[in-house]
Amino acid sequence: MPPLSSSKREAVAALKRGEAVIFPTETVYGLGVSVEAAASPEALYDLKERDRGKPVSWLVGGVDDLDRYGAHVPDLARRLARAYWPGPLTLIVEASDAVPAAFRSAAGSIGLRMPDNDTALELIEAVGCPLATTSANISGLQAPGAFDALDPALAACVGVVVPDDTDDDKSGVASTVLDCTVNPPRILREGAVAEADIRAVRSLSAAAAAVRRALRIRPPCPHAPLFWHRFTARFSAH
Repeated sequence: MPPLSSSKREAVAALKRGEAVIFPTETVYGLGVSVEAAASPEALYDLKERDRGKPVSWLVGGVDDLDRYGAHVPDLARRLARAYWPGPLTLIVEASDAVPAAFRSAAGSIGLRMPDNDTALELIEAVGCPLATTSANISGLQAPGAFDALDPALAACVGVVVPDDTDDDKSGVASTVLDCTVNPPRILREGAVAEADIRAVRSLSAAAAAVRRALRIRPPCPHAPLFWHRFTARFSAH
């Protein structure tokens, strides 16, 4: 990782003290705390004036974190993470023991997303743990898609505000939130990843499962294994 700018170093120090900071993601500016240094997401609820019945998702640093912080993760969730992470897709899964109770929803779940923004990923790596993050705005108001759109009153209440290296790449569209604790998974909020995109991955997952079942059938001739290998290769690549 290249050397951090002064503002990023200040943000890392504040996060390690358990303070909330504002930083960019590829969608909107986020308000977050370290899940190891902060005992709970309480500060985020206070700053945002957010309903405490709405859980706060985590930003993670890699696809492997889906199984680290999720338990009994369905195969479809893994396929979606491989397809859309880093990116604007939040996957809600059953929380593993690595998720403190204070950060779990009432149902025992946790929302996870890997952001597609260098600044956010640098902070996660430097802090050494996920960041519990929500949009940097007072609840009910528009989420800021640019540094100049941040609420000055909110910014004054946090430890550090980190500008983006390039402040022109925000979509301004929130992430899609998919509940993977139910079958079939349910979209709780459609955002940057369309429902049709999720259905396409789900269809590929179903096709792959059908192929795996077919492979349990004894091949009818000596040349069949090569046929099955070629036939299934296209599905295993997705």
